[in-house]
Amino acid sequence: MEHNLQPTQFQEMDSGEKRLNELGYKQELRREMTLFKTLAISFSTMTLFTGITPLYGSSLQYAGPASLVWGWVVVSFFTCFVGVAMAEICSSFPTTGSLYFWAAHLAGPKWGPFSSWCCAWLETIGLIAGIGTQAYAGSQTLQSIILLSTGTNKDGGYFAPKWLFLCMYVSLTLIWAVLNTFALEVIAFIDIISIWWQVIGGLVIVIMLPLVAMTRKSAAYVFTSFEMGVDSTGVSSKPYAAILSFLVSQYSLYGYDAAAHLTEETKGADKNGPISILSSIGIIAVFGWAYILALTFSIKDFSYLYDPSNETAGAFVPAQILYDAFHGRYHNSAGAIVLLFVIWGSFFFGGLSITTSAARVVYALSRDKGIPYSSIWRQVHPKRKVPSNAVWLCAAICIVMGLPILKVNVVFTAITSICTIGWVGGYAVPIFARMVMPEKNFKPGPFYLGRARRPVCLVAFVWICYTCSVFLLPTYYPITWDTFNYAPVALGVGLSLVMVWWWVDARKWFKGPVRNIEISVNGKV
Repeated sequence: MEHNLQPTQFQEMDSGEKRLNELGYKQELRREMTLFKTLAISFSTMTLFTGITPLYGSSLQYAGPASLVWGWVVVSFFTCFVGVAMAEICSSFPTTGSLYFWAAHLAGPKWGPFSSWCCAWLETIGLIAGIGTQAYAGSQTLQSIILLSTGTNKDGGYFAPKWLFLCMYVSLTLIWAVLNTFALEVIAFIDIISIWWQVIGGLVIVIMLPLVAMTRKSAAYVFTSFEMGVDSTGVSSKPYAAILSFLVSQYSLYGYDAAAHLTEETKGADKNGPISILSSIGIIAVFGWAYILALTFSIKDFSYLYDPSNETAGAFVPAQILYDAFHGRYHNSAGAIVLLFVIWGSFFFGGLSITTSAARVVYALSRDKGIPYSSIWRQVHPKRKVPSNAVWLCAAICIVMGLPILKVNVVFTAITSICTIGWVGGYAVPIFARMVMPEKNFKPGPFYLGRARRPVCLVAFVWICYTCSVFLLPTYYPITWDTFNYAPVALGVGLSLVMVWWWVDARKWFKGPVRNIEISVNGKV
């Protein structure tokens, strides 16, 4: 008996690839990623340390531990609505362009170009500012490592002044740009290290810190204590202080759209994409709360954390908590330095990854002529095949954003505000379009909300608007040049220019994403 079967010829098309073709795009990327790998990369993007660590001290100072601890739970709850709304869209539109493509398709022919224009620019602003957040927090951690390694603030250790801090900020930005220009193969290897660094490092700190700490706060203190830091923050209103204490959670709980960016490379993306988004939120919500609890239970003396004369110069609260724990038990700071290095590694990996993403978004927008002097930024290096000009544009803007470090004390607040509003604001565009579009125009994927889509999208959209609003608020009083949050001014000027350009010129030629497969009237490619 002859067997003329040819398995490859009759192999069933992947469900994600089939949906991609229906949308008008051919499969060009290798679809080999499993659910686990997609989830791992998404978790790595929603980095555990890079969100919580730099804002932990300021959020704790506004209203004490209870507001910070329960704030994470509240923000996680509302973030789930955003994740569910995005998961439904991802299931229907498993494309690598994700937000940019979703906005264009969901808004329809009339509003699609404008929606994708807004979404692309918000994402670009958020990602470029994201590089700055990693560079600043990485420099802050390095500042504490140098201080503890050279003795402590009380024993003649070296505390890097503002000019050196700025040099560290610029150096990290330049290193990431160089690696993204000349060492793309190395970056792929580093991404794998980053995933395990986050997982193993996170477990070590969450488990080890409470065990090492000689003195621990009671559960009643951690979960019920509300302490105002009026003398330090100038914020005397309890509701306002509670709102500001939530900022650390709102800054940390995003980035789950990374799973959507990988859908054209993921097997069964119309199913596994939504699973990755929701699982990422669930994992980081649990891990993040555990990290916050580990830090808070290990506090030795609340007021001493912010004392300029303490061992870490009152500059970095998590560093002081680590120092108190390890010095209290082992009478040296070696353990604190090691764990600070683990945290610093997270900032380094995070900044490198965000630089890669930011350059790709700038390149894609330049390809559609959506950025001034697009012909320069869309150029790809002939030998290395990377958008090197886009990489260095992102680095240059990031460095300019950091220059106020020399004069302003709340630079990190401003950069995180710009990053969060841009990044999370980009989520709002496709979610709003999904909420208002006629249901007959939506082709659902395996993950479908049905009648629940409008209330879910409404809660998600309102929560995003609220999040963006609170990041524009002043964080210290009285307002002076040293405490001024310049994010509203920077965002207002930037977004106004983008909108003026749209109405004056761009609306005449910008059409959003362009299909690369022609679709016939009967829907066949």
